[in-house]
Amino acid sequence: MTGGTGGTSAPIRILLADDEHLIRGALAALLGLEEDLQIVAEAASGPEALAMARAHRPDVAVLDLQMPGADGVMVATSLRAELPSCRSMIVTSHGRPGHLKRALEAGVRGFVPKTVSAQRLAEIIRSVHAGNRYVDPELAADAISAGDSPLTAREAELLELAEDGAPIAEIAERARLTPGTVRNYLSSAAAKLGAENRHAAARTARAQGWL
Repeated sequence: MTGGTGGTSAPIRILLADDEHLIRGALAALLGLEEDLQIVAEAASGPEALAMARAHRPDVAVLDLQMPGADGVMVATSLRAELPSCRSMIVTSHGRPGHLKRALEAGVRGFVPKTVSAQRLAEIIRSVHAGNRYVDPELAADAISAGDSPLTAREAELLELAEDGAPIAEIAERARLTPGTVRNYLSSAAAKLGAENRHAAARTARAQGWL
């Protein structure tokens, strides 16, 4: 056991949320070796993470970015409103520029890649708990170089609906817009992204983390 504080103060209570059970289990075991850290709850989905947070009121929520039901940023947004004393961190294997921007806007205090070591993650958890913010330097540099999304909120919404190959009529019905309006928005989005059609535009936007 390494123990970051070494004193008799209460341990930092942690919620771990990741839909990959092997990764979550390994992380829980490794972080559990730290004397000043305590895993009080685990979750495999966004809704479960929220339920566990409400039940256990952790000090720090370590959230996977991509989870079923609600992603890590959505969970962090809810936690910020419901449990403001809980600091949220995102751990991700998909560190796209748009994801970082969304996370920071949601009040996330830490944004780290899954390649980080358990020992380093423990240090970041302590820092975040103390009120600091940590963003992985490489992810931050990528976000700065990529810039902000050129898409409007409506364009992004419709591209997301088009992502699975749905026809214009279906997208229009789901978005409660006319087919002509949907075509105009999707054409505008494709032009902004330099894509040949709405499907290519959706792939490009997803790759940048803008959806």
